Amino acid sequence: VQLQASGGGLVQAGGSLRLSCAASGRTVGTYVMGWFRQAPGKEREFVAGVSRSGSSTRYADSVKGRFTVSRDVAKNTVYLQMNSLKPEDTAVYYCACDYLAAIVATLTQNYEYWGQGTQVTVSS
Repeated sequence: VQLQASGGGLVQAGGSLRLSCAASGRTVGTYVMGWFRQAPGKEREFVAGVSRSGSSTRYADSVKGRFTVSRDVAKNTVYLQMNSLKPEDTAVYYCACDYLAAIVATLTQNYEYWGQGTQVTVSS
């Protein structure tokens, strides 16, 4: 599975961005798909994910109510809609897939394939 993340950029606090993760090799409808982020000097952390069936999602407490994860199986793409962005959301965002599980895990070691990351910078 190859994953290509895009959509990052520079935005003011309170603004919005939508990240995309295009998959090739296998359909996103057969894997758990997750979004993680890593800020400078910090460990990579879970942000959001969608289950293999697509029926459930999971979010980090820090982004609940502001971020929405979704997928388009026909386009083989997973999205992360980010609203009400804060400076503390600044990080490199990565998409990843967990092909062994059915439900969303929050640990990086559960995910076997990773995209290259896209930078999100939120100015105050």
